[in-house]
Amino acid sequence: MATWKKAIKKRENGEDVEMQLPEIVSASRSTDIPAFYADWFFHRLKKGYSAWTNPFNGVRGYVSYENTRFIIFWSKNPRPLLEHLHELKELNIGCYIQYTLNDYENERLELGVPPLDERIETFKLLVKQLGIGHVIWRFDPLILTDKININLLLKKIEYIGNKLFGYTEKLVFSFADIASYKKVKLNLEKNGINYIEWNDASMNEFAKQLSELNKKWNYQLATCGERIDIQQYGIEHNHCVDDNLMIRFAHEDKVLMDFLKVDIIKMQPVLFDMPEIPEDAIKINDSTYAIKRKNNSDKGQRAFCGCMISKDIGEYSTCPHLCEYCYANTNKLSAKSNYKQHLNNSFSETITGK
Repeated sequence: MATWKKAIKKRENGEDVEMQLPEIVSASRSTDIPAFYADWFFHRLKKGYSAWTNPFNGVRGYVSYENTRFIIFWSKNPRPLLEHLHELKELNIGCYIQYTLNDYENERLELGVPPLDERIETFKLLVKQLGIGHVIWRFDPLILTDKININLLLKKIEYIGNKLFGYTEKLVFSFADIASYKKVKLNLEKNGINYIEWNDASMNEFAKQLSELNKKWNYQLATCGERIDIQQYGIEHNHCVDDNLMIRFAHEDKVLMDFLKVDIIKMQPVLFDMPEIPEDAIKINDSTYAIKRKNNSDKGQRAFCGCMISKDIGEYSTCPHLCEYCYANTNKLSAKSNYKQHLNNSFSETITGK
């Protein structure tokens, strides 16, 4: 687990408290901040800090944005970000978006998200503002039920993949591991959804067919947090919080590169030609590459997670999407209640307004 610098800072009420000062912020794996809390987040960014409650011990903590250089957004409907992205540029903070763009409309598994074609249009609008590569398509999780088989999932992916051609470089996915998440299992059973667990055979079959489908797009394919190795189909293990992407998009930010322990090397031509870059280097452009001097992996994440360190500032049981398979809400009632409380105090230190 990452250990961030700490300092004594003042809250709005004048109280001195200890705050963490992360360079990299995740917003958020715990809830959909872009969809429901974008105004709150950018208000707190201007205020310089926010508070959150540790889900394991209930202790309130504080996060200062004084040192923040990069933000990873996670969302199923990041359209509200469109009116705020200029604020990040003004603050010299980089970002990219992990955009979960599924199609479970007919199965009614994601009743709280906008219509599919509207979400696809949002994807394109974000790419036009941020640039290609800054918006990453996720079809996550892949769910099998008595009504959804592999062929249907591939048809859904094909429709979205065709629409996003020219707007995304990558598709990230995961196989719904329902048995490992007691809350998810109970929620699905309570709502009468007859799920089917993936096994190695079905995962390999899906990967094989997806690889064939991808021949017309040539997207990078990657799994999120998966044990299974399906690299024979051209599918890698993903790094959703990815220092390589940060290097690509923010290599001119010396403060961030120093934090990541990255050296940026600008090459000089030799006899009108550029020398070859080292084998372990990350190519930025024809004359620039990066060398990482440190493994920034987050040891505090679940097994098989490839993410690097970041500070998540969301809270569980606050997402009103109310997806039937949600792992982040204890139940729908608590999520609705917390969101209602937020609306009554929408610029509080915390998401919940408490």
